[in-house]
Amino acid sequence: MLKSVADRDLIEACRASMRGESFVYPGAVTALIRDYLERDRRGDRMPDSILTPREEQVTKLIAEGNSTKEIAEILRISVKTVDHHRGNVLQKLGLRDRLDLTRFVIRAGIIEP
Repeated sequence: MLKSVADRDLIEACRASMRGESFVYPGAVTALIRDYLERDRRGDRMPDSILTPREEQVTKLIAEGNSTKEIAEILRISVKTVDHHRGNVLQKLGLRDRLDLTRFVIRAGIIEP
């Protein structure tokens, strides 16, 4: 979402979120596609993952059943930082909670059930 969106767009984004769906502002779609095509034209390598390495670590640890506090201790970061990473991961992947995240990680073959 952009800060400058019209109220109706913000309401639609909220409704999509309540339905468990992702929402991408229509104006952003064009920019994302343009960026992708430009990178492809230049031959730039596309990222293997949309997650940062730290977000991947946190994701695996969540899916393995670790609590936020345990993850913070394992990675030697604050609980608040773990919460921040988890929120970013859920948003990037369009997931709702730890359970959705765990299902995703198992289905993607990142960890074994």
